Amino acid sequence: MGLSRRLGLAAALLGLGLSTFLEVAQAADGFAVRLQALLNAGDWDGVSALMSEGEAATWQQRVSRFQGEFPRPRWSVRLAEPGVDGRRLLQVEVRGEAAVEGLRYRLEASQSLQVRLEDGRLIEQQLMNEQSLLRSGDTPLPVTLAIPDQVLTGSRYDVEVIVDQPLGHAVVAGGLLPLTPEQVRDQVRPSLPLAPLGGGGLFKSVQAPQRPGVQTWAVMLVHPDGLVTATKRVRIVNAMPAGTI
Repeated sequence: MGLSRRLGLAAALLGLGLSTFLEVAQAADGFAVRLQALLNAGDWDGVSALMSEGEAATWQQRVSRFQGEFPRPRWSVRLAEPGVDGRRLLQVEVRGEAAVEGLRYRLEASQSLQVRLEDGRLIEQQLMNEQSLLRSGDTPLPVTLAIPDQVLTGSRYDVEVIVDQPLGHAVVAGGLLPLTPEQVRDQVRPSLPLAPLGGGGLFKSVQAPQRPGVQTWAVMLVHPDGLVTATKRVRIVNAMPAGTI
């Protein structure tokens, strides 16, 4: 399986539509437990029952592809207490492993949403952040993905994938590419141009757009023992919320 396909898998995971799981949840306080149990049991029909018919068909198609790559994923779902405005923070995480052509791959992905529930139904949702990290090798390279969840319009910010252990004299190659909304929507698998990097990882200063919106980045590192690919969604805002550093 090629590098671009692996990167595309990570990006495709972000399109699983995790936010749609809540559409017809039975009760606000118990739905997270129920959803997590359904996901970890592989009960896709049960998950689909929480959605509209059209969204259920999309979910079934995407999850079938995902499960084909990672047959025994482990899901975690958490729902925070309501804030002063009545909204809750929903956090969904998934981890999975796969063996392809003699190589092992480990996936970690997460998505956070602000949601409002009424009588066990989702009446409002806002995607706050999402990212995925895919690593290959029997001993996957420990890395830290240091990319902010949100930045101000027009500002410069750092995109960093930091290698957490010394690589000595090993040569590491890497690349960074912004994904268009159409590429994210259509799960396009781009080919990243790679260039030699210092042993510490990939460090780039990038420019935020002048208008509010979203930037999605695709990152790849190739090292002697395997590769690391990541996708990260960054919100572009006019002003930071109070208390944001």
